Amino acid sequence: MFNASVATADGVGYPSGFPLLPHPAEMIIGLISFAILYWLFKTKVVPRLEELYTERAAAIEGGMEQAEQAQAEARAALEQYTAQLAEARAEANGIREAAREQGAQIVAEMRSRAQAEAARITESAKRQVEAERQQAVVSLRQEVGTLSTALASKIVGESLEDEVRQKGIVDRFLAELEAGEVTPEKVTPAGTDA
Repeated sequence: MFNASVATADGVGYPSGFPLLPHPAEMIIGLISFAILYWLFKTKVVPRLEELYTERAAAIEGGMEQAEQAQAEARAALEQYTAQLAEARAEANGIREAAREQGAQIVAEMRSRAQAEAARITESAKRQVEAERQQAVVSLRQEVGTLSTALASKIVGESLEDEVRQKGIVDRFLAELEAGEVTPEKVTPAGTDA
């Protein structure tokens, strides 16, 4: 069958004037083969390729959608994290301010207590000093009274041991001394003239 289309040794082929023109049987076999291949491609290969193309396009679109969705979720998570971070910072600032205010309040309270305690201790010390001073004045008056009575008794030559008299003399003397009415006098020794 193929031998008919091949040129003979004498240079004559099917149809003799056209050496490149194929034999009609070859053309029929070629057309049938082409139709079978066309039908196979149209029914089997092309639909499968289109199905693969559709799956691939869907996978790409799904991947892009998933990527966009993942980006949206990442953005939402970032915004949520940023909001939580800002909230935590605000809360930390609030806690810090509250602690600072509480510390200042505690310092002021302790300072107030310390001042009150210092005032109480100072007042107690003043009262104690005043009581001790009064006790010393009373003790000193008694001693001065006793000494002055004894001295006056020796000078006057009579006994001034009467307690009422002694107390009156001492009180009068001390009152004059405090008022500044008593001036010290110079005493000259007995053998010299002033």
